[in-house]
Amino acid sequence: MDKEKVAKEIVALVGGKENIAHVTHCMTRLRFNLHDDQLVNKELLEKTKGVMGTMKSGGQFQVIIGNDVAEVYKEMVKSTNLIESSQGEHKAPKKKQNPISAIFDVIAGVFTPILPAIAGAGMIKGLLSLVATFGWMSPDDSTYMILSAIGDGAFYFLPLILAFSAANKFGNNPFVAVAVAASVLHPQLTALLGTGQNTSFLGMPVTAVTYASSVIPIVITIWLASYVEKAVDKVIHKSMKLILVPMLTLLIVVPLMLIAIGPIGTIIGNGLASGITALFDHAGLFAGLLLGGTMSLIIITGMHYALIPIMIGSVAQLGYDYIFPMMFVANLAQAGAAFGVFLRTRNKEFKSIAISTSITATMGITEPAMYGVNMRLKKPFIAALIGGAVSGAFISLFKTKAYIIGGNAGLPGLPVLIGETFLYAIIGLIIAFVVGAVVTYLLGFVDIPSDNDKEEPTEKEGTTEHVLIKSEAIYSPLAGVVHPLKEVSDPTFSREIMGKGMAIEPAEGRVVSPVNGTVVSIFNTKHAIGLISDEGAEVLIHIGIDTVKLEGKHFTAHVQTGDQVKVGELLIEFDLHEIRQAGFETITPVIITNTDQYPEIETSSQPAIKEKELLLTLRA
Repeated sequence: MDKEKVAKEIVALVGGKENIAHVTHCMTRLRFNLHDDQLVNKELLEKTKGVMGTMKSGGQFQVIIGNDVAEVYKEMVKSTNLIESSQGEHKAPKKKQNPISAIFDVIAGVFTPILPAIAGAGMIKGLLSLVATFGWMSPDDSTYMILSAIGDGAFYFLPLILAFSAANKFGNNPFVAVAVAASVLHPQLTALLGTGQNTSFLGMPVTAVTYASSVIPIVITIWLASYVEKAVDKVIHKSMKLILVPMLTLLIVVPLMLIAIGPIGTIIGNGLASGITALFDHAGLFAGLLLGGTMSLIIITGMHYALIPIMIGSVAQLGYDYIFPMMFVANLAQAGAAFGVFLRTRNKEFKSIAISTSITATMGITEPAMYGVNMRLKKPFIAALIGGAVSGAFISLFKTKAYIIGGNAGLPGLPVLIGETFLYAIIGLIIAFVVGAVVTYLLGFVDIPSDNDKEEPTEKEGTTEHVLIKSEAIYSPLAGVVHPLKEVSDPTFSREIMGKGMAIEPAEGRVVSPVNGTVVSIFNTKHAIGLISDEGAEVLIHIGIDTVKLEGKHFTAHVQTGDQVKVGELLIEFDLHEIRQAGFETITPVIITNTDQYPEIETSSQPAIKEKELLLTLRA
């Protein structure tokens, strides 16, 4: 990579030096605060060699570079005379986050972590529905009842799960948050409110609302509780904080939920679920045409996060959802459009890209097909929208449902559609793929010219290509709860742009070496570290999300670049509580950045892990 050339191209495509108010970098990307975001040529920027992708987050325009980001940044500073600011010497001018973006960020942060529990329980409910349909087991059978309780448990006690997740997002005590949710689910209160008769608390009216399976009331309540808890904490003497802060938080927040938040939130939640159901029941064909045709656009803008509470609430209250199948057809339409490109393009290299991205899109991973093929050629993306619209109209005509929310909206996720409308779902997916492919082929596109003669030399500076890559084990650098990367809220990690790996929600604030090897980079803010193992694996450990903004506060590094380390050797310590109190997620991706050199990467299946336990197995 010609880093100087890449740096100059990036500066030009973000609107020139005069459009850059501030620029810094973290372990993987350049972070720009721009005067005018409209001046960015995003399309050309993403085609630039050396750029892995772009994204907008937290008021910053981010250009994903990967391992070479520090070198590209240095060239950018040198060639354009920009003020170097990665040392934390200058703070970026603060921009207020767009209210819509802020809402989507909260929804993603609260609902994404709970999807595995919802998907697992929902899968059991779906299988039980299948069992009941074919008469394989009687609903009165004790085994059926126990399985039913396992499947319904996560939905009945959904406020408890949401309370814990919301507290982690808003920065309040998660156990106090769970206590808030437990209060409104207590059998005595449930019986009191379940009569349908309104009651009172200290003379104030309490509306009869059932909180089991509710979604919106608890999220709003825990958001409010985060402010109440912090306010109370400021005025209570430290000797009494342990007792009085949670006690007063409960006494203030729970009555507020019962008197005001609960009834309003329940009305909103029930209204949204009922409204979507009514829309599909009475205007199904039009609703499916519209939603199926625009779902890819909704996903691109991030607005699909706003649909998650509606989908979860719909499954919790009704047992099914109409929206999630639209994500399936949108993804299969993108796959079909990429396949149409494969059939028509004459560029052999691009033909290979089109077929591979088409296959991954059928598996529910659409970004390579969407951004790398269809949107790049424009007309195939239009064809994908048409395929989604036609298929959406078909599946809505037959009221095709998803009985589970969560997991992959591609072929591996088909079990979520198992039920009375499963056949229509399969036909709809086929329609989406075929229409996307056929329309792409008929519309045609301006083909990508072959430019093999313009290829740059393949030698890479500062990489490990000289190392003979071998199979090896990567051990856990942290103790905590293990998550797949797709659950990380930052798309750079969840879409595996940087490489494959796992994420860990830390149980304690320390990172140890997962390999025997060398520290190749440790960022000034100490929130991320890169290592190369003696066997050739390149490992990135990124503590938390957007923690670069802390500028090193709450982090202590025990190694420096160039140090030789052994498995289990302490690398970094960090203050979990303070980072969370500052409003940052602490989930830590562990990435193999040279993923492409390993035919297979096996991930740990255990839900919780200790330091130095096996996390990843790399097969060379």
